Amino acid sequence: MLLYGYFRSSAAYRVRIALNLKGLTYDQTFIHLAKLEQLSDAFAAINPQKLLPVLVTDDGASLTQSLAIIEYLEDIRPEPPLLPKDPLGRARVRALALAVACEIHPLNNPRVLRYLTGTLGVSEEQKDTWYRHWVEEGLQAVEAMLAASPQTGRFCHGDTPTMADLCLVPQVANGRRFKADLSRCPTVVRIDAACQALEAFASASPAQQPDVE
Repeated sequence: MLLYGYFRSSAAYRVRIALNLKGLTYDQTFIHLAKLEQLSDAFAAINPQKLLPVLVTDDGASLTQSLAIIEYLEDIRPEPPLLPKDPLGRARVRALALAVACEIHPLNNPRVLRYLTGTLGVSEEQKDTWYRHWVEEGLQAVEAMLAASPQTGRFCHGDTPTMADLCLVPQVANGRRFKADLSRCPTVVRIDAACQALEAFASASPAQQPDVE
C-alpha cells in the first residue's frame, strides 16, 4: 500500500496510526501542504478534493477521507479491532471520532486558515485565536462525552484503542502546537498519554516522519 501524506496532516496521522495498529506495511509519498503541492494538477488527478490523505491499496484503488480509509482497513484486517462489536459501542466510537473529524478539524484545516489570512486579511494573532477557540470548545465537548460515560476506560472506549483515539491524538497534538488550553480536558489528556505510550501511536507521530521539518 502507498500512503500520500504530510508529517503535519492530522488526517494522515490518523491513518498512520491505524496502519501501525493493524500491522500493515506501507510506503509513503509526501505532499508538502505548506508549499501547496496538494493544489497541483498531478495531485488533483489523484484526489479531486486536493486533500490528504490518499491510500492506494494493493489492488490499485485510491481511497480518500481518513475515516473511510480506517474503516476499509478494519474490513480487510479485523484484528485488532478499531470498532467495538456491539452496535451501540460502534455508534459511540464513531460519534467520538466524528466529533473531532467533522466538528473541530475542518474549522482549522490549512485551507481555512489560509482563507482567513489571505482572503479575509485577518492577522496571524487573530488566526491563532480562531484556531484555539475551536480546538478548546471542541475538545471540551469531547471531554464531557468521555467523562460522563462508564464506557470510557484507559482509552476513549474501553481499554484498547479505537477509531476515536486515532482521531483524538492528532487533534490534541495540533492543539498543543497552537498553545490551546487543555486544562479543562483532564480525561482527554489522560487518554492521549495512554495512547502515546503505545509504539503504534509514537511511531506515527509527526516528529517521527521522514518529511518532518
